[in-house]
Amino acid sequence: MLFVAEIGLNHEGNFDLAYELIRQAKLSGADVAKFQFGWRDQPGELNHINPDMAMQLKRWCEWWEIDFMASIINEEALELARPLNPKRYKIASRTVVDKPELVERVLEQGRETYISLGWWTGEELPFGPPTEKLRYIFCRSHYPTYPAHLEGLPERFEPGGYYGYSDHMHGIEGCLLAIARGAQFVEKHFTLDKTIRGVHRDHILSATPAELRQLVDLGRPLSRLARGVSGDQPAVGGVPG
Repeated sequence: MLFVAEIGLNHEGNFDLAYELIRQAKLSGADVAKFQFGWRDQPGELNHINPDMAMQLKRWCEWWEIDFMASIINEEALELARPLNPKRYKIASRTVVDKPELVERVLEQGRETYISLGWWTGEELPFGPPTEKLRYIFCRSHYPTYPAHLEGLPERFEPGGYYGYSDHMHGIEGCLLAIARGAQFVEKHFTLDKTIRGVHRDHILSATPAELRQLVDLGRPLSRLARGVSGDQPAVGGVPG
């Protein structure tokens, strides 16, 4: 079970805030701290990250023993991320539709790649059947997402279909519902303060450290229960009566 704290652009261009978001993601129980490469990334924009800055983000993740991950939005983003040697890549919904050839290039890297299908309308999975290195993620590209938008959420997340869930709802209920249905990857936007009215829109639909901790604490045992796995099952046998 992977819990991904989607920092994205919630650092608002403040590198000190990016560090604190990584730290708080780890302290809140997340497995992965994720950024977005290639979105609002031109010089002077809030998400302009040069190679030295990208390497520093990776080092901070290593220091706090949380995995680094990045969404790859354009070709420059892939070139920025490759030297970091990440375990995993993420593909945003828009990239699936706008830049399928870029997705193929990312898949050629041989890393675990998680692909959101929020914009995908085709009947077939866009890049072939899932494998251990290719995972499809259920997503609704509404900001925020409301319960009515979750029509189509799989009754059961299975290896041959959707592997996980990327959330844009208020609260953690959508994530817990997906976990109860077998999702093994949950991505939740993450902020220190959802009342921030910065350049970016995601703070209000993000989890705070307290909410992310609650999601992890409830979600891990729920995941084991959903998969029929428990570390403290009683031995099989008769019950004295």
